[in-house]
Amino acid sequence: MNHAKKPLPHRAHFVGICGVATSALAIALAKAGVIVTGSDKGFFPPVSTSLTEAGVPYYAGWHPEKMFEQGAPDIVVVGTASGSQNPETDNARALGLPIYSFAEAVGQYLVRQNSIVVAGTWGKTSSAALLSHILIEADYDPSYMFGGISLSHDASARHTTSKWSVFEGDEYKSSPTDPTAKFFYYHPSHLLLTAVSWDHADLYPTEAAYFETFQRLLGNVPAKSFVVANKDQPGVTRALEGTSARVIRYGRAPGTEAEYTYDNIRQSRFGLTFNLNHDGKSHEIKTRLLGSFQAENITGCFAMASELGVPTDQIIAAIGSFKGLKRRLEKRLDGDATAAGVTVFDDIAHSPEKASAVLHELHQVYGEHLIAVFEPNIGGRERAAAEKYQGAFHEAETVVIPRLTKLKVANEETSEPPMSGEELAAIIASSHPQTKYIDDDEAVVSFLTTASQKGAVIAFLGSHGFRGMIEETVKRLESKS
Repeated sequence: MNHAKKPLPHRAHFVGICGVATSALAIALAKAGVIVTGSDKGFFPPVSTSLTEAGVPYYAGWHPEKMFEQGAPDIVVVGTASGSQNPETDNARALGLPIYSFAEAVGQYLVRQNSIVVAGTWGKTSSAALLSHILIEADYDPSYMFGGISLSHDASARHTTSKWSVFEGDEYKSSPTDPTAKFFYYHPSHLLLTAVSWDHADLYPTEAAYFETFQRLLGNVPAKSFVVANKDQPGVTRALEGTSARVIRYGRAPGTEAEYTYDNIRQSRFGLTFNLNHDGKSHEIKTRLLGSFQAENITGCFAMASELGVPTDQIIAAIGSFKGLKRRLEKRLDGDATAAGVTVFDDIAHSPEKASAVLHELHQVYGEHLIAVFEPNIGGRERAAAEKYQGAFHEAETVVIPRLTKLKVANEETSEPPMSGEELAAIIASSHPQTKYIDDDEAVVSFLTTASQKGAVIAFLGSHGFRGMIEETVKRLESKS
């Protein structure tokens, strides 16, 4: 059951190819022998570099006539951000070409008989990447897809002909015109459920609607199969009500109701060490990943891999060799290796809650000399989010708000405008006086490289790329003598 539904197409055109996940799927199909072309509004590294290295031709803008330069495509894949109403999509529709969203294309061409889906409000990207790495190291040769850039994988998606696949199961809508949650297209034969907590209120206006979607997903897991579930997350327990599949639980020790538990977490600048307990045995797990929360993710992956039959020693070795994901507590500069003695981290923590969690982890390891450079996503700029910033940065010594990236806001003429950078800095300063707004990128870099003392940590936190400020900060700190 659940083999890839269709043979690979001969030719495929991607409308909106420059997304991290969409480009990875395009490259995966190209490596499997499909003639792939693509278009988008603009192209920038690392996506443009990856496409070029894979031999995938692409062009900027929407030009229906260029879709046929490599021959008429058999399918057209439309990226979410490109929208459903552009000339190329309209052209494909008029010609009667099959049009797929990203999730539909993954479901059609990458899903295998054993389709392992990692779902949850958080933890799914890191867990899907680690789990696919474990199965690769164990010679399961899985197809896979996850929505981040791994430091241990060649790409974020891969097509193979084995009976195994691993996917990050996103509960968000598949396209602007298809409200179906992406994970329904991946047809899980096995499910790893990390957390369920009401999110995406624009798509799920009530908590009940959000939970109902996860319960439907659980209902799709075959009764003869199993679900690996986080015992410590109340939302997971709620979502599991009524599932017919066998449930295997993991979480913190003690946990008599859990088959896999973890305890004795130790964290240092070199990574995480903890004990993982199963079937009366305790195993020491060592990973280069930072963040005590990773013990939970790793235990869930260990449980799934173990239940699939991967030998314990192979799982432990794969965990130890996994390098993690870019922008997930990614160390961009190691202070111990430079004369400046300043460490730089990059993390996608784009909300006050996530920023607070990252700063807590760094404070535990590196101490109090933390400088946070923070840029929230659009949700963190809404005025209703202001109260969430109270005390969120208490573990940072200094907070810097740079010029905020201009974003498109739906219904700008009727919506209340989002907070400006100055307003955000003032709100954070009400509970953290050492907060400053710096609207010039060069001035931000200059401040960071002169204000940071030996032993300090600079943490860039936000969903955007900081316009080269990270790279320039690292460059200048490396050149300090």
